[in-house]
Amino acid sequence: MRHRLVLALAAAVAVAATVGAAIAVDAAGRPARAAAPSAIAPLPLQLSGTGLYADGSMSVVRSGNVAFSPQYPLWSDGATKRRWINIPAGRSIDASNPDAFQFPPGTKLWKEFGHGRPIETRYIERLSDGSWRYATYVWNADGTEATLAPEDGIASVAAPTAPGGRYAIPSRNDCLACHEGQAVPVLGFSALQLSRDRDEQAPHAEPRRSGDADLADFVARGIIRNLPRSLLDDPPRIVAATPAGRAALGYMHANCGHCHNATGAVAGIELVLAQSAVDPAASAQATLDSLVGHASRFQMHGGGATARVVPGKASESVIAARMQSTNPLTRMPPLGVSVSDAEGIGAVERWIQQDLTPQPEITP
Repeated sequence: MRHRLVLALAAAVAVAATVGAAIAVDAAGRPARAAAPSAIAPLPLQLSGTGLYADGSMSVVRSGNVAFSPQYPLWSDGATKRRWINIPAGRSIDASNPDAFQFPPGTKLWKEFGHGRPIETRYIERLSDGSWRYATYVWNADGTEATLAPEDGIASVAAPTAPGGRYAIPSRNDCLACHEGQAVPVLGFSALQLSRDRDEQAPHAEPRRSGDADLADFVARGIIRNLPRSLLDDPPRIVAATPAGRAALGYMHANCGHCHNATGAVAGIELVLAQSAVDPAASAQATLDSLVGHASRFQMHGGGATARVVPGKASESVIAARMQSTNPLTRMPPLGVSVSDAEGIGAVERWIQQDLTPQPEITP
């Protein structure tokens, strides 16, 4: 297995010249035209070349790269994570629409995934033509460098503390499948996720590390501009009847909302799980309206649950059943996980059981 991993990483060198152009997409998530070789530099073959770390170091983060942590983390089989963003000098993020930040060309984001040690670091960059490109860098066992992964990903990397002792590196298409689902392809960096009013009951809540910036910090530094003053005076939060409801809606926002949202990322399925910082009450109601009182078009194998959500009956709700499933053709979310998330499932089930008032009928 180690031999195959070495071969897979070596293959990255052969495809690196084409990867940068191959994964570029425009602001709407469509494949962008390949830029002239002289216009956009190819992706660096090593993480050290992306600008995350200070020169000569793979542990000291370069000045100007700002750490942050979303209040509702994405579940990734229990991986620990660290995140950074860099906005070019003299540029800023336009937050006129707090639900769809506009990032300037030159924006870079990094997200490190670990199981006892760093395993991979994902990299997103907005290019000079406005398109976005994505890359994954796989760390060596010594933690001295990370190498650009092949665009098909790597099926299995040794990670003793991961489920089954193995960890999968996503493919280019896996990256696009999640990041193309929203109006802006940056996930986890938004007015709601960066709010200073953090949800203490959020599943897998991450305490803010020293140096992590929140929404107000980014505004104070001039990195975020044009944010409505009301969201500083009254930091955004999810509207819910109870703390349990807030946690459940926040969990679905982070883990499901990048596909199930008002932009219709999943064709033909009117299911809205993304929450809004601008109109939180309306977005929470939209989630309820799209979940409750609807038969599910997905039929569970062997029968059982047939409705998206049955108020007061989590065991009869398709959304809970699919979250629990270990079948890759059934489970939700379908990518980035191999085992079900007990804490997240518990939050959603408590909300269904305790917060939702039973309804008399289900309409098709």
